[in-house]
Amino acid sequence: MAAASLPATGYNRGLLGTSFYGGWGSSISGEDYQNLLSKTVAPPQQVRVSRKAIRAVPMMKNVNEGKGLFAPVVVVTRNIVGKKRFNQLRGKAIALHSQVITEFCKSIGADAKQRQGLIRLAKKNGERLGFLA
Repeated sequence: MAAASLPATGYNRGLLGTSFYGGWGSSISGEDYQNLLSKTVAPPQQVRVSRKAIRAVPMMKNVNEGKGLFAPVVVVTRNIVGKKRFNQLRGKAIALHSQVITEFCKSIGADAKQRQGLIRLAKKNGERLGFLA
């Protein structure tokens, strides 16, 4: 089987039946290039920009909001007591529960990593039951 060779400047009658000699610069001249650009490039259009800055406000919400066994009770209590007072009470309850978990871990001899795992588990369970609605 004979090896095919290509000339150094391009190829001649390859598989596609075309020939090419030279580089890219020889295929289009300067004038033709300018004509091509003037036909294909659209003139820039003016863009209107609003004066008001649009800012996305991050919302930290519970994915299970409104779900869970205790969610309706939590929502009604929040509406009656008010959001600020409700969040204070919720913070106190969470802190108290964390203290109970810490005391339990001390009594059984669990390390800090296990204690942290139990606190995270309590949070997940609270979300599922609707306490964090």
